[in-house]
Amino acid sequence: MEIVPFDPANGMLDWHHLIRALEQGHRLPKAEIGDTFLYRGDDTMLSRSAWIDGLGIAVKTATIFPGNVRLGKPTTGGGLCLYSDDTGSLEAIVDFSLVTNWKTAGDSLLAASKLARPDASRILIVGAGTVAQTLPSAYGVLFPDASFSVWNRTREGAERLASQWPGMEVVDDLAKAVQSADIISAATMSSEPVIKGEWLRAGQHIDLIGAYRPDMREADDTALRRSSIFVDSRSTTLEHIGELMIPLGSGSITQDDIRGDFYDIAGGQFTRRNADEITLFKNGGGAHLDLMTARYVLACWRGR
Repeated sequence: MEIVPFDPANGMLDWHHLIRALEQGHRLPKAEIGDTFLYRGDDTMLSRSAWIDGLGIAVKTATIFPGNVRLGKPTTGGGLCLYSDDTGSLEAIVDFSLVTNWKTAGDSLLAASKLARPDASRILIVGAGTVAQTLPSAYGVLFPDASFSVWNRTREGAERLASQWPGMEVVDDLAKAVQSADIISAATMSSEPVIKGEWLRAGQHIDLIGAYRPDMREADDTALRRSSIFVDSRSTTLEHIGELMIPLGSGSITQDDIRGDFYDIAGGQFTRRNADEITLFKNGGGAHLDLMTARYVLACWRGR
């Protein structure tokens, strides 16, 4: 059994190789997934497991305590155990943040590689938390000539993120920033939509990462109705996350409006149809993606 730490493993990974591993993972038999969600007020415990024939088993437990910000402590914690597909034995324990950071951004990056216009040159990041810190690096690989801007509920948070990325602009007017962006990547913990459909224009790609609870969402009904909607997995988003649960429950959208998930890539359905289409992707981040990412991480670690 191996233990894979954040450092130096983090420096061994590559975004292009990761999204290739994720795409290849979705060409294997469909994952069996089991999720457990426990809540205490604003605190959340997610225990997510996946089994893919050919890749093995992963069990990742994540704790999310937003109140830790006031204590100066990390808001997320947990760990991932990776089990052999052949014997079921514990093969590796992989650092939680290593898997989560690369899986989360890699999930959105795979979607953007299929859905965003290749000439996208202006990328807006909405939110400035832990996830947002990884997005410029990830998106910068696919769109090396793009400029980045960031909006956050507090300007201080946006300025802190921008200070890590030379040339990133801090914006105060979210509506104007959304209207001018080619790609909008939202990574907030909002329970009320921050992206309004009336702000959108033809050709944009909307990447929604933050909502993970039944009471959370980042885009309003108008944004969903104006867009072609895609998800990473129907199994882990439609009945678990408010982003889609709420508008599906109200009848604002139907399941027929979901154009595809990553298992539709091989068949060619997970794609932009034309340059004017608005594409919207919900990043749900299921355990099958953690398993695919952990396998890629372990392969890099063993080949060091």
